[in-house]
Amino acid sequence: MTVTQTDPAPPPVRLRAVRKRHGAGEHTVTALDGVTIDFSPGTMTAVMGPSGSGKSTLLHCAAGIDRPSAGEVWIDGTELGGLGEDALTLLRRDRVGFVFQAFNLVSALTAAQNVELPLRLAGRRPAAGAARDALARVGLADRSGHRPSELSGGQQQRVAIARALIARPAVLFADEPTGALDSAASRVVLGLLRQLVDADGQAVIMVTHDPAAAAVADRVVLLADGRLADEVPGGAGAEAIAARMAALEVRS
Repeated sequence: MTVTQTDPAPPPVRLRAVRKRHGAGEHTVTALDGVTIDFSPGTMTAVMGPSGSGKSTLLHCAAGIDRPSAGEVWIDGTELGGLGEDALTLLRRDRVGFVFQAFNLVSALTAAQNVELPLRLAGRRPAAGAARDALARVGLADRSGHRPSELSGGQQQRVAIARALIARPAVLFADEPTGALDSAASRVVLGLLRQLVDADGQAVIMVTHDPAAAAVADRVVLLADGRLADEVPGGAGAEAIAARMAALEVRS
């Protein structure tokens, strides 16, 4: 059964005392250890931390891809623990957008067809011009008929962003969105994500290892050993973020 939070304006994503354990007995590994955090609309949050700190687990639990061992995850006012698998799948489809490092485009489809794919898989007919409009938002209206092999890496990632946005999600999760891009393409993609936050009020949660990418965010959340270890406010700059990361890695 869907449980709706009574808060009249819930944040797009809310975690309360979230724990995630893998294995059992003496082989148990704690990937997240009591994480409580809110992600507000119209903000971009970068999640960083040393290898094994729990970044990917945090993203997967916050996005409803993986269920926590304990605690609560809320997306757009709905607590995920009360949802069955079918309802959870529907919520992810309708309220969550994903952008991955590897783009995950279908090579046989055009850019427009890739953008429409989530709606078609859900059995919904895309509105006329919806894919072109989504591509126009990322500056690729003139590439709608091109297949991924005919696009640069940066253009493919922008198609992936358009695909993630076509359902108008409450939150956009980006997992190393610039990891496979050169510096010029990275700047374009980060600028686009920033524009979505500032102009459209989109909530963006981005896992990254790159301090320069994190510097674009409104805040940087640092994880260590599955816990929130530090937070860097927006505007700190890449060098300051790198220094805080280095200090965290020394302590870890």
